[in-house]
Amino acid sequence: MSANSETSLPDFLSYLQLEKRYSALTIRAYQDDLIAFRDYIVVEFDVQELTEASAMMIRSWLSSLKEGKEPLAASSIARKLSSLRSFYKYHLRKGRIPVSPAAQLAAPKGGKRLPVYLEEKQAAQFLDKVGEGDGWTGFNTQLVLALFYQTGMRLSELVSLRQNQVDHFQKSLRVWGKGGKERIIPVQQPLLDMIRTYEDMKKKEWGGYNPDTPLLVTEKGKPVYAKYLYRLVKNHLEGLTTLQKKSPHILRHSFATHLLNQGAELNAVKELLGHASLAATQIYTHNTIGKLKEVHKKAHPKG
Repeated sequence: MSANSETSLPDFLSYLQLEKRYSALTIRAYQDDLIAFRDYIVVEFDVQELTEASAMMIRSWLSSLKEGKEPLAASSIARKLSSLRSFYKYHLRKGRIPVSPAAQLAAPKGGKRLPVYLEEKQAAQFLDKVGEGDGWTGFNTQLVLALFYQTGMRLSELVSLRQNQVDHFQKSLRVWGKGGKERIIPVQQPLLDMIRTYEDMKKKEWGGYNPDTPLLVTEKGKPVYAKYLYRLVKNHLEGLTTLQKKSPHILRHSFATHLLNQGAELNAVKELLGHASLAATQIYTHNTIGKLKEVHKKAHPKG
C-alpha cells in the first residue's frame, strides 16, 4: 500500500517531533532534504510521491548532488541519504511501503581530513612570544597557550580544569575527557611553576583559595569560558601562521604531531589525548610519514 505524498511527509515530520523529540532545527533539515528529493523525482522521473521512489531514483539524485555545478561534500550527501533512510524506514514500519529503496544504498566515502598543526619552529616562536602584554590578560594568555600546547587538552577540558586537578607533587594534571573518562597528563616543572605563580596572583588579586573552583579566571576574576579561551588563542596566532584555522584544537594537533615526530609511541600519544581507540590517534601518523619522507629525500643518497 502506498502512502499519499500529501500525508507521508507531514506524518514523518510529526513523528520526529512528537516521538523522537528532535529539535525544530533538526526537523527542518530533514524536511529540506526530503522536499529537495521530491522536487528532483518530479522533474526527472515524473514521480509525484516520495513513497513511490526507487533505489535507482535515489542513486540518481545522490549522483547529481556529487557531480553538479556546485558539488556537495561527501558528508553532506551522506546526511541527505540518512534523511531518506529514516523516512522510508518509518513508512516501512507503518506498512505503507513493501521495502525501503534507501536501505541498501551506501553513503559516499569522504577523504579523511588531516589535522592542521604548527611546525615545530612556529611552535617555538609561538611560545617565545607568549605573555607579551601587560597585566592579567598577558599572563592569562601565557598560561592558556602553554597548557594547550604542552598537554594537548581539549577546549572543554581546559575550561573545566579545577585547582584540585593540578598535582604539584606528582607533576601531573588529572583531566576528565569525553564520557567522563579520567586521564593523567604529566607536566614539566616550568609549566607547574607558571601555574603556581598564577595561583599566587589570583590569591593576591581576589583573595581566598577554593580547590573546587576553576583554575583559570578572566580579568574580572570570573571563571573562563570557551569563547574567552578561543579568542585568546586566535588573537595570538594571528600574524604567526598562515593557517586558515586558528583554534585551540590546532595546538592539540601540534602537541600530538610533534610528539610522534620526536619518536613517541602511538599508544602513549593515544593515552595523553584521551582517545577511546587507536584509530582516532592514527590520523596523526599521516603527518609523521610525510615528515619521514621529507627526511629520507634530503638525507638518503638515492633520495
